[in-house]
Amino acid sequence: MRFIEDGDWFADCPVVLDFDGLQVEVCHSKLDELSIGWNTIDTAATIAGWEWFELTPQWSHGDERLEPFVGQELREVALLEWRSAARDLAAGTVAVEFAFADGCLRIVNGLDENRIEIGAAQQEYIRHRLGR
Repeated sequence: MRFIEDGDWFADCPVVLDFDGLQVEVCHSKLDELSIGWNTIDTAATIAGWEWFELTPQWSHGDERLEPFVGQELREVALLEWRSAARDLAAGTVAVEFAFADGCLRIVNGLDENRIEIGAAQQEYIRHRLGR
């Protein structure tokens, strides 16, 4: 989701990925909540309930960070649990990783918001594979 007025990405809303008609929706909130859904968000619909806010949100149908993965076959999905040797605020948070032939995309808990990471995961993650 981005704001119409300035194009900024709003990291508090779900990240919606479309895999040839199968939509995956990932959203982190607080320090320990993760929601994963399938085909529940209508990204063609107007986002309601924001009349009080100074900016107008709308679903975005593209993101430059995700462009390298468009058209690639999804090879694996995993949940990555953050386990740093030094106890930190992110300990126990879970990221969702999508592995493609040419790299990986992760939606991680940015400490109460979604953050998108590209490339190899940091060593502090413990991988829990969901499927291939």
